[in-house]
Formats: sequence, C-alpha cells, structure tokens
Amino acid sequence: MMPPNATIAKTTCCIIGGGPAGIMLGFLLARSGIEVAVLEKHNDFFRDFRGDTIHPSTLELMYELGLLDKLLAIRHSELRRASICVGDQIVTMADLSHLPTHAKFVALMPQWDFLNFLASEAYQFPSFKLRMGWEATGLMHHNGATTGVIANTPNGAVEIPATLTVGCDGRHPTSREAAHLPLIEEGVPIDVLWFRLSRSPDDPENGLGYVNYGHFLVLINRLDYFQIAFLIPKNGFEKMQQQGLESFQQSIAQVVPFLANRVAEIDSWDKVKLLTVQVNRLSQWSSPGLLCIGDAAHAMSPVGGIGINIALQDAVATANLLTEALQSNSLTPHHLQHVQQYRERAVHNTQRFQVFAHGVLNRVLNNPAPVKLPLSLRILTSIPGFKYLTARFIGMGLQPEHIKTRPA
Repeated sequence: MMPPNATIAKTTCCIIGGGPAGIMLGFLLARSGIEVAVLEKHNDFFRDFRGDTIHPSTLELMYELGLLDKLLAIRHSELRRASICVGDQIVTMADLSHLPTHAKFVALMPQWDFLNFLASEAYQFPSFKLRMGWEATGLMHHNGATTGVIANTPNGAVEIPATLTVGCDGRHPTSREAAHLPLIEEGVPIDVLWFRLSRSPDDPENGLGYVNYGHFLVLINRLDYFQIAFLIPKNGFEKMQQQGLESFQQSIAQVVPFLANRVAEIDSWDKVKLLTVQVNRLSQWSSPGLLCIGDAAHAMSPVGGIGINIALQDAVATANLLTEALQSNSLTPHHLQHVQQYRERAVHNTQRFQVFAHGVLNRVLNNPAPVKLPLSLRILTSIPGFKYLTARFIGMGLQPEHIKTRPA
C-alpha cells in the first residue's frame, strides 16, 4: 500500500478520463515523444449505451495515422446513407458517397472496441501510460496554477505532478469542478431512454430514426442487436414507468412495426437506461496548467451522434497546438486559451443546431397523432446538393481536424 497521497514520478501531461478525447490525445502526444499519463477510473472500457458512431471525419484521422484498415478489420457495420422514417414514408436526408474522405460511411462500432483499439496502438509508445482504475479526485495547485492531479488508485491515494493537466472526464468532470470554471447551461426539453432489442439480418437500415404518434426512436445497428434511443420529454421517465411496461412496449411496436415481435425482450425496467440530456459549455476552457476538452468543456446532445467525433476533433486540435510547446517546456496560459479560441466557434454552432433540433423534437413528442411527411421536408430533400450538404455536416462536422504532429 502507498502512504496517503504518495507522490509518483512527474509526467509532462496528465489526462483525466480514458474516453475518446483522452485516449486520442494521449496517443498523439506519446507518438510525438511526450510523457503522458491517462487516468481512467474504471477497470475496463466496457460500458454500454455509449456513442457508437465513428464518423468519416474520425475515419479520415485513422487513415492519416495509417490505422484505418486495421480499425475496420474490427467487426462493425457501415451506414452510407442517413434516412428518416416519418409516419409510413422514408426519406433520405444525407448521402455520404460524395464526401472527400477515404471512408465514405459512418462506422457503427461499440465504443469499447474503438477505445481498446486506440489504447493498444498507443501502448507501442514508451511514453504512454494508461492507468486503469485510477480515479482523479482533485487537482494539485501552486501559486494559482494547476500542477497535477490527486487520484485514488487500487494501492491508495497518489499525487501526480504534471506540467499540463487535461480534463477529458465527461459531463460530470472533476477537472472543471475542482478548477471552478464557469459553465453556461442550455435548456434541453428532452431526455433519452436506451435499451436493446435483437436484430434480424433482413431488418431495414435507417440512420436518423422513426417518427410517429408522438414518439421518436433511433436504431443503431450493432449487427446482432439494435441499440435503441427512445426520446422522451424532459423528466418524463417516471410518468412512463407509471403507465406500465406493456404501454412502453406498445409504443415501440406502434412506431417501428417490424419490432413488434421483439418488444417482449424488454421484460423489466432494469433493461432501460435513462440518459439525462445536457447541452452546456464552459465560457473559459482553461486556467494556468489546466485545459478541458470534449464533454468536460462542452456537453453535446446525442442528436446526430456527433459527440464522440467532436471530442476527437478537440483532441487532435489540442495535440496540433500544444505539442511543440510541451516538447520545448515553453507552455503558457496563452497556448491553452488558443485551443478554445480555435475550436469554440465550431462547437458552439454545432450546439446551436442541436438546440434547434431539440425544439423540433419537442413538438414531435407533444403531438400523439399519426404524422405525415411535411411538404417543407419534401421540398428540402429535392433541392440539388441538399443531401451532400447534410452529409458534410453529419460526416465531417463544421471544422474537421487533420493530424499535423509527427512521430518522435
């Protein structure tokens, strides 16, 4: 056992959180020869109901790193067109076949597979350390600056001195709370229920969901089963439970009829997980010695499935902007502020789109009648180039990043 708050060797960068942003940033920094320690409080990556969509912008990063073919050798499914079923009519909203990327599709892969893959590639670099089961509990400070991380480990509490601490610890982060960084909350009128139902090989493919009778469902193809998002009004889960499991099953079958013979698989509310949707952002992503990125800096809605990809873009931009300063031991608060200045506009505009989409979805959830495809949507999808532009937004985002750092 370590003594209370034992101090371990100093690292150049200590990353809190082993999610997509944390592992990617750790990989890129270690690839450039920078000492990095990634702290992940869980003992593995196996947590269900997480983002599974790896978009073309992320697949392009894998290509630039020489890892695309190796990644795609992992079992996955591919989505090349994004359609939505409104009532009994299906309309294609986005066609990814024209994207300027090597992989012109969304890869649907459990997040634990992607993280295990990325971590295994990072382990080839001697300066990469992944500490599983290490939970950050606070920050170290000296003269008003963050100087490292305090963590609980299987062997006791430790202090980890670091030149830079990066918070990648999700929507309830120790990093930003310990640093008292100011948070701006957006009102969100919806929550999401996650559950799974078995999938048949001949089931139709549909990337954007099914809308009818006051309900909205999104089916994510995990080959053997569907991971399903069922949108509900904010704080509406308790009311739904009171109406009973059978009513919930009937709602699913009503909106997605081909699932009717499978809804009995949900035989307990324990099989339904509630995701409380948040959209927020820090007005200040950094303080001396500390930077927050990904959900720690700006929680995204599940709308569009783009949160994981935004976080990865943050990580790439952070590595591009900070690697040289970390290598030369010349990092200043200005470098950290520059990350926010560079990424903030694209993130904020994406959140604005999500907030607009929430308003549309809220009207859907408050209209229990059968719906028909709106004329406005028919007109939009008939405009030349519309499906390309939507594919560009979904697949690439507003500010796709590229690998600019070099291996050591």
